[in-house]
Amino acid sequence: MTDQPSFDFDRRRIPSGAVVDHVHAPDGWPLRRIRWTAPDGVPKGSLLFFGGRGDHFEKYLETFEDWRRRGWQVTSIDWRGQGGSGRMAANPNVGHIDDFAIWIDDIAHLFGQWQGESAGPHVIAGHSMGGHLLLRALAEQRVAPDAAILVAPMLGFLAPYPDWLGEKVAGLMCRIGDPARPAWKISEKPGSPLAARRQLLTHDAARYDDEQWWHEAVPETLLGPGSWGWVRAAYTSFLKMAQPGVLESVNAPVLMLVARHDGLVSSKAAIRDAARLPDCTLHVYGREAAHELLREADGVRNDALARIDAFLDRVVPQR
Repeated sequence: MTDQPSFDFDRRRIPSGAVVDHVHAPDGWPLRRIRWTAPDGVPKGSLLFFGGRGDHFEKYLETFEDWRRRGWQVTSIDWRGQGGSGRMAANPNVGHIDDFAIWIDDIAHLFGQWQGESAGPHVIAGHSMGGHLLLRALAEQRVAPDAAILVAPMLGFLAPYPDWLGEKVAGLMCRIGDPARPAWKISEKPGSPLAARRQLLTHDAARYDDEQWWHEAVPETLLGPGSWGWVRAAYTSFLKMAQPGVLESVNAPVLMLVARHDGLVSSKAAIRDAARLPDCTLHVYGREAAHELLREADGVRNDALARIDAFLDRVVPQR
């Protein structure tokens, strides 16, 4: 794919044209949101983006600007329990949830509200855990977008044992202690030192440093390890999606971008699940790509954006 044109953009500032506010989940939980209209005020469509575990929307401001310059009205929301959307554990450093179904309910509510108040066509996009949750919402017929983009989706862990065993072990850990306690100490996964975190995420040191800058500037964006409850909920969700006929029921066109040597999530699981989707365009990157494809060095990042453009031009109806 051809490289995308570059432009000057301050990744460490909320753009003046963006609106940051809160929208409420069905149970009243406040979810932090950013909305950003197309440059000419007449979008060619609307795009709703969800980040991964521990993410916050500031990490993707540059990508939102890319999409906005291509005519999309962009909205993104911090997941309940992270970023600026509060916490679900007493320890604010721990990312906790009891059941991913809570997030699926949030997605369904937010999608319906967003679809009703924004211009179509409507596209959803998710990175890592966000990709997992959006795919599950599609499979459960909770959302009906015109297209979906899954970037390094978390469809399995890099574990030497099957998901059913992982669920049992995590369930045992939840029974013998507080499910909201951290499942590992530091970094993004068990046994990985903090010094190795950047290598897991991106080859681009400057974009990696942007995240650290935001953590200092807006402390509520910082989140540490996941809880044992989160681990158990993830395995349970993997098993739900593994059931025959679940992913096969997805009827939206899907673009899935995967890093084959992803050090955080299983690329094999993603490639396997892509083959189960009725209408999926899959692209797999090699060693040039780490987990955060939309925050990678320009070669990979620009290619990913170009593939997203080409996919949307092909499958999304014109207004």
